[in-house]
Formats: sequence, C-alpha cells, structure tokens
Amino acid sequence: MSEKLKVSLIQTSLIWENPEANLNAFDQKLKALYGKTDLLILPEMFTTGFSMKPKDLAHSYSIYDWFKDHAMAGDFAIYGSVMFVKDNGGYCNRGVFMKPDGDFTLYDKRHTFTLAGEHEVFDAGQKPVIATYKEWKFNLQICYDLRFPVFARNVQDYDVLLYVANWPVPRVNAWDALLKARAIENMAYCIGVNRVGTDGTGMDYSGHSQVYDVLGHELLEHPWETEDVKTVELDKENIHYNRNKLRFLEDRDGFTLA
Repeated sequence: MSEKLKVSLIQTSLIWENPEANLNAFDQKLKALYGKTDLLILPEMFTTGFSMKPKDLAHSYSIYDWFKDHAMAGDFAIYGSVMFVKDNGGYCNRGVFMKPDGDFTLYDKRHTFTLAGEHEVFDAGQKPVIATYKEWKFNLQICYDLRFPVFARNVQDYDVLLYVANWPVPRVNAWDALLKARAIENMAYCIGVNRVGTDGTGMDYSGHSQVYDVLGHELLEHPWETEDVKTVELDKENIHYNRNKLRFLEDRDGFTLA
C-alpha cells in the first residue's frame, strides 16, 4: 500500500481555443516532471480554455493516447478535463484520469455552468466517479461541481477530492472557501487546480490552486497566483489518524436523493 503520494499541480495560462498550441505547451511541462511525481493535475478544458465551441474544438478518442503516452513515459497518473465529442454526436466536458499502465477512468462534468450557457452545448454527467490509483481513492470533480456539497458527500470512503477548474477572479473567494469546506466536511484531502491569465472572452483568472488536508489546513502558499508547478506529498496517516480520532463521518445524516 502506498501511504504517501506526490501530487503535482500545474497552474498555467491557456491559449484560447487552440488545442494544438496548448498540447504542445503541456508536452514540455509534463516532460519536465517525468519520474518526479505520482499524480499530475491539469486545469479544466486545458486544451482550449472554457470555450463553448465544441463543434469546432472537441476531442475524440485520440486524446486518450496523449494522456496515455505521457502517463506511461512519466510513470505518473494524470487528471484533467477536455471538451469531448461522444458517440451519439453530443458533447461533454470530460475528465480523464489516466494511469501509467494505460488504464483510465472517465468522469463527465455533472453540473454544467448555466451562467455561461454550458448546459446548452454540453451534456451533463449523471453520477459521481471514483478513480483508484496506488490504493488511493479519488473523487473526480470539475469546477462548478464544487458548489454542490451533496455531490461530493463522502459515502464511498474516498481519500482525495480532485477539482479542475477555470474559476474566474470575481468569484475566487468562493473557490477558496468551498475547497476548504469540502475537505473539512468530507475528512479528505481536497485539491483544486485553477488556471491563470485571461481568456478570449476577457475573463481573468488568478489561480489560487490549493491542497487542503482533512482538517482544512493549506499545504501550499496562499494565494498562489503565478504560473508555476507545485508538488506536495499526501500522507494517508493524516486521514487515518484524524478519522479515527474524531469520527465525524460516522455522524452523517442518512438520506437518499430522488
């Protein structure tokens, strides 16, 4: 069992609606981390920015090969989201969790961002998804999902919540507060990776990517607003010790969603 896990967060600007240029840029960022980390996390829609033009920009199955090639070469897992064209011709904001052996887990964003019209062009996912890697369990989430605590409720005994995002400056205070809250209420590590820079609509992003432990303590500088890569080490002992000592999860209310 891997009691400790190195996780690297890539906080970067994105080139608006240019998958080729973004993939080339990330090629270099990922290669620099080969053999140096266990899990690498990229922002939401890291190949395009938060665009509503999937007809022109959505990826097909070949994008899995890009994830796989880097995961295998770097001996790490990767999680990030892209716009994806489905077999039925529809589109989704798809999270891809790729492991170095080529096995992968897919998560389609459940809560599409109605304020930006995401619900009009992307199909919403229907269920939470747990990925397992090195005997760690990860609850995969994307951006707007962060505002819905029931969807992140820890009934699967997961270890880490992963959020990838394009979360803008005007609402970054909510980003900071909700990431911390999700960690505390679920007694799990909570990791949020956001972008920086300005997108093609003029929206500004200030990053604030962060890792919180099960008690809501920050593991990175705050606020982190520059383009950079940060690596932290997660420790399962932090989870086991605090869950066994405090037992807050045992007092959860039981309910079923309609």
